[in-house]
Amino acid sequence: MTVGDPPSPASRPWQTELPHFAVDIAAPDIAPWRAGNAGVPGFTTVAATPAGPHVVLLALTHGNELAGAIVLDALLRAGITPARGRLTLGFANLAAFDRFDPAQPTMSRFVDEDLNRVWDPALLDGPRRSIELDRARAIRPILDQADILFDLHSMLWDSDPLILSGPTPRGRALAAAAGVPELVIADAGHLNGRRMIDYPRFTAPGAAPAAVLVEAGQHWSADTVATTRRSVANLLGHIGMAASAPAGAPTGQRFAEVTTTITASTAGFAFVRAFRGGEVIARRNTIIALDGEAEIRTPYDNCMLVMPSLRPGRGHTAVRLARLAG
Repeated sequence: MTVGDPPSPASRPWQTELPHFAVDIAAPDIAPWRAGNAGVPGFTTVAATPAGPHVVLLALTHGNELAGAIVLDALLRAGITPARGRLTLGFANLAAFDRFDPAQPTMSRFVDEDLNRVWDPALLDGPRRSIELDRARAIRPILDQADILFDLHSMLWDSDPLILSGPTPRGRALAAAAGVPELVIADAGHLNGRRMIDYPRFTAPGAAPAAVLVEAGQHWSADTVATTRRSVANLLGHIGMAASAPAGAPTGQRFAEVTTTITASTAGFAFVRAFRGGEVIARRNTIIALDGEAEIRTPYDNCMLVMPSLRPGRGHTAVRLARLAG
């Protein structure tokens, strides 16, 4: 593809003004679970007599991602009890969730900073304060006891649902156990901060605890709630914490490994078109974006675009490039 001038604003409306996003689901009433019973507001632990792992199901790491909260609220209202081990259900960023407004659904991702970029022990142990950092410090003791973290998310831009397994083999094994979504992406995270699944308990060499991040679909779609529900049910069934067998077992998973994370270095980062997450670009050296005057090209044939952010801020991840396994 020949590159001339950067795409004009008129040719890339997805990057000049935020489109209207339909909100087809309602925020759940989580008032009954706010006090919790685990020593941290919003966190409820239920335990079985038979021994087993401690599994943490987490929703609302971002305050406007409702699907996980809907699923956890339904499980709590149903009186879920694990067949073995301990199960903790947590609503992470309550302060951001309290600001959710369906008329402006993109405005309540966080209050001060992204709760999913602060999981570096040096930062957690440091003096800086914010609403999200203080909340992370409160949640941290629960993660320090977790054998499995299942962090439930959704996506703003159109994409295939996926599981981010992080860089470890045990993360990939956990993603395979869940089975849904059926696309598993191994990656090393973001340059602008560690995610919860990157917390050392889940990534340290030789350790056993594992964590994955489920991206179940577009933020406010009923299909995303259904995918989240299947993913949680499959995980609990697979590890023997649910009385019933896994629901909606997948026909097969696809795996890909991120080789390059593209971080926007200018405010003028522009994709050449509105790519969809999970899209595979057949030819090496295909231009996909311009970052100022720098051309962003695919480094190999059959390059998967993972969660392209069509309006990336400077210093934020614009897209991850992944090689399909097998």
